[in-house]
Parts: sequence; structure tokens; C-alpha cells
Amino acid sequence: MFPEFSLRYARLPERFYLRFAPVPVPEPRLVAFNRPLAETLGFDLDAFDESRAAQWFSGNCVPEGAEPLAQAYAGHQFGHFNPRLGDGRAVLLGEVVDREGRLRELQLKGAGMTPFSRGADGRAPLGAVLREYLVSEAMHRLGVPTTRALAAVTTGERLFRRVPEPGAVLTRVAASHLRVGTFQYFAARDDLEAVTTLADMAIERHYPELQGPAPAGHQEGERYLALLEAVAERQAALVAQWMGLGFIHGVMNTDNCAISGETIDYGPCAFMEAYDPATVFSSIDEGGRYAYRNQPWIAQWNLARLAETLLPLFDDDQESAIAKATRVIEAYAPRYEDEWLAVFRNKLGLTREEEGDRALAEAFLEAMAAGRADFTLAFRGLAEAVEEDAPALLDLFDGDTSLRAWLPRWRARLAREEASPAEIAARIRAVNPLYIPRNHQVERVIAAAAEHDDFVPFEALREVLSEPFTAQPGREAYAEPAPAGERVLRTFCGT
Repeated sequence: MFPEFSLRYARLPERFYLRFAPVPVPEPRLVAFNRPLAETLGFDLDAFDESRAAQWFSGNCVPEGAEPLAQAYAGHQFGHFNPRLGDGRAVLLGEVVDREGRLRELQLKGAGMTPFSRGADGRAPLGAVLREYLVSEAMHRLGVPTTRALAAVTTGERLFRRVPEPGAVLTRVAASHLRVGTFQYFAARDDLEAVTTLADMAIERHYPELQGPAPAGHQEGERYLALLEAVAERQAALVAQWMGLGFIHGVMNTDNCAISGETIDYGPCAFMEAYDPATVFSSIDEGGRYAYRNQPWIAQWNLARLAETLLPLFDDDQESAIAKATRVIEAYAPRYEDEWLAVFRNKLGLTREEEGDRALAEAFLEAMAAGRADFTLAFRGLAEAVEEDAPALLDLFDGDTSLRAWLPRWRARLAREEASPAEIAARIRAVNPLYIPRNHQVERVIAAAAEHDDFVPFEALREVLSEPFTAQPGREAYAEPAPAGERVLRTFCGT
């Protein structure tokens, strides 16, 4: 059933990983399987057998051709450097080439205690697995670069986190699992050969336009500087997309910053409802380091840590290398601001560029903050307010004075778009989702699955989130913010 593995990471020197076989589980059961993704990856679905798949996706049976391993990496966690983290509960099976010719890694998350587990049990609770499955697939449908969820398997075990939960294993698909922390692991050991190997791998896999000999008159180090620039560009675009969705990653440590530019590691993540730029959900982010408003600048901080690992590749002269890296890191800020403005122009229904557009977008956000308006529904509601005030939009605001003052400014700007009201409304609906993985809904499906072994609510929510921009009659409740008694104020990691 599995496509052929290529095992490129497993062919690196063994200091890059530790070979590790998944720890068997007592009663594996397949509870979710992403058939469209499996088809894209080249799985033979005609030979699909659910019980056999449960054995594979739990780690009880290693697919033919796979060579399981736990990757080595380090990382800054909430600003504090840990020189040895690594896959503490994840196992990389290997890489496959999908039907579009792209290399994709398959990883089992929750596959048991590895040599990197640092005393933890190496397992994943069902709630964390279902959350990552739902949110990562929703992000994909929302057009955000992300890792994907291929399968979820329950294990027949009980785990103890805040409360007892069923155990589970997630099969995650990524362009790669190279992280800023992967580079940090080897830089901390002064292993320049390994850092160079990683940089070359990142270029080959994610930035092939940078391959080839250096042009005449150019130093070899410019290729690696260009790699840093390319990673920074992707991070700027990625975080701008997060901001445009009210998404809060929750744990932007350097080991959760992917070189590919994908969103990775959906731990205590959440989508904001009432707009407040200081919003924090993660229970472990006591200081608000990774609050919504801080995400762009934490990404820049993470990029600076990547730059530090690459300095010897930029230039033999350290001062010159630092100067070159600094220019790239400083260029991130205007790049991000441009990406942010492009995202919010689209959300407001604008296609032309005018100087006052940033102030217009910021004024709407200020009105939302003053009115405690739901982030997702407020932007979606603009489609009904292109020509006249929409009661449904006004009702989202606790006091609509600021909104009423803003709407005429916005409509005056729309008048210069040279598009009909219907065209503008369609634009707004095309980029502003109606359905997101609202925290209370995710908690509901987790509770049904974990407490009652009922996966019908999970499948229903997954189906709704597969069409986030399209109104689905009879499913209006999925678009509604949490009732007062179900508001989720804290989210938790699955470790």
C-alpha cells in the first residue's frame, strides 16, 4: 500500500539522528484516514486494508523500505537555549515522492519513548492528535503552508496528562522536518560540516533556484546568504497569513520554526475569537511571549538564531559575516509589513494599492478591538456591508460607534476599485473564511472521542472545515463563536 521510500535523511551521517523503532501499542485502531492526501502521496488505495493500516500507522509494523529514526535538533524554548532536544515522541519513517514530483516526509508522532524523550513517555494523547489533524488540515484548506495529517490511530492505552486520556498516534506529512533548531544543534557543537550539509539539503529540497555554481565574481557564501533571505521571505509571508486568520501558534520556539516555511507543531495553538492583539492561549506561555501581536517579531528573532548558525558560511571574516546577516534580518521587518498589508488589503476587498490602505486596515482592527468583535465574522461580515450598514455586522460589536465612523471611509475607498459591489463582496468571501477550527468545537469533538469513543462529531467538523469559504446550509452553528459557558481560555500541549 505504501509508496516507495527514498530515505534521504537516513543516508546522512548518523550524528544527525538516532535509529529507533516505534514502540508497539496493544490495540491499534484507525480512526481517521486522509484518502485524498494518501492518493496524492502515491498510496495504492485499491490495496487499502483498515486493520493493516492501523498496524502501520501505529508503528506496530514498519512499512517495507522504511528505516525509522529520531532526528536530532536543539532549540530556544521561550528564549532559553536547550542544546539537545530531538524527536522525543516522533519517528521519521522516510521520504516519498508524491504524484507531483515533490519530496514528502512521513513521520509517526506519539510512537513511543526515544533516546531524546528526556524522561517523557513518548506518547501522544488522543486530544492532541485530533487537534493537530483538524487544525493542520483546516490550515491547508485555508491556503496556509502547513504540515498535513495523513492518519490517526488510537492505541488502546491510557495516558495521564491533566486527566486520563486515550493514547493515539498521528501520521504527519511535511516537506521536511528541518528546523532552525536542527541547525542550532550542530552549530552548538561547532560542527560546521554538518551545518553546511543541512544548508545544502535545505537548498536542494526547498530552494532549488539557489543551486548551481556561484556566478563569476560572486563568492560561494552568497548562496548561503541567499538561503537565509529565502527562509526569511517565507516566514514573513507565513506569519502574515497567520495574522490574517487570527491564528496563534502558541509555541514559536526555534525547534518549531520550519526551514521550508510550513506551519509545524500544532500544540497549544488556537484561533482568536474576540479581537485582542494581546491574546494568549497557551497554558505554558505565562509571560505572553508568543501572543498574537508578538508573532511577527518572534519569527524575526528565530531567523536571527538561524543566521547565527550560518555565519561561518557567509564569510571567513566574522565581522563581515555578521554585517551581511544583519542586513538580511533587518530587511525582514519591511518585508513582513508588505506581506501583512497585502493580506489585509485582500481581506478588505481591495486589489489596487493606495497609500492610506494600511491606516484603513488598522482602523478597522481598532474598531474591532474596541467592540470586542469576533475576528473571523467581522471580516466575513464586510461582504454584506459594501453598500449599506449590515445589521449582522453591527451586532458583532459591543458598541458600534467606531465601526460606523469607519464604514464610510472604507466605502469611499471601495469606490475607487472600479468593481461592482457584487464583485467586491465576492472577493471578500473568497478570502475571509466563514468556518475555522473554533476552540470550543475542537474541544467538543475531542470530548466525544475521548470520553465516548464517538468520532462522528470529529468527522462532521472535519467535513465543514474542508470548505471554509463556502456557506453550508444547516451548519450555521459551526460559524458561531463559543457560548459564554464554553469559551476556551487556555490550551495545552500534548506532552
